[in-house]
Amino acid sequence: MSDLPPPRAAIVDYGTGNLYNVRRACQHVGLEAAITTSPEEVLSADAVILPGVGSMPEAMLSLELNGLSDALRTVAGRGTPLLGICLGMQLLMEEGSEFTRHAGLGILSGSVVRFPDRGTDGAELKVPHIGWNAVGRPPGSATAWRDTPLEATPDGEYMYFVHSYHVVPANTESVVGVSRYGGIEFCSVVSAGAVFGCQFHPERSGSQGLRIYREFSRLLAGRQHSPLR
Repeated sequence: MSDLPPPRAAIVDYGTGNLYNVRRACQHVGLEAAITTSPEEVLSADAVILPGVGSMPEAMLSLELNGLSDALRTVAGRGTPLLGICLGMQLLMEEGSEFTRHAGLGILSGSVVRFPDRGTDGAELKVPHIGWNAVGRPPGSATAWRDTPLEATPDGEYMYFVHSYHVVPANTESVVGVSRYGGIEFCSVVSAGAVFGCQFHPERSGSQGLRIYREFSRLLAGRQHSPLR
């Protein structure tokens, strides 16, 4: 038996997001997680979860004012597992375009753009995109979900989305999941090193979403017991 304590995740509280739903999902799969506004707690955690709903510029302002933006960049830079959810995934990018161009955390290269007013068939596109949608591997990327929280998820599984904007990573290799809305293919999952982001809400996606939290917890436990840690 190992004497190591179980891995501990910090859920970043910057004034928005489904914080308690995320914590309940973590508890359901046996992952110790605490909601925090403290940069010190973020820096000392074994993993960090960045949830979020709402406006990207307002979220960035809150992160900056509370010293959380630098803490998030630090944990990402040193390889601490970081999970961004919905707006949290968008915050990982270099810049957004909501209201005006503005900076993101810059952890991943790329931008955040709004869905167009019309789909590929020319019909008016209802924005925000709300509801269940399939998440699949990019074409030709059969192993894209290996060693990620999606590893146990079937290709084409449906997850719950609520968003008007989506990410456009500069590095296409970081795009490990795609979805379609109005005929438009968009990036719905990113993965780069220890950074993982999903545009959908796994904590609102039923048993298939809980599977993602369970895999995230399993990966943390494996990392904790790895001699390379």
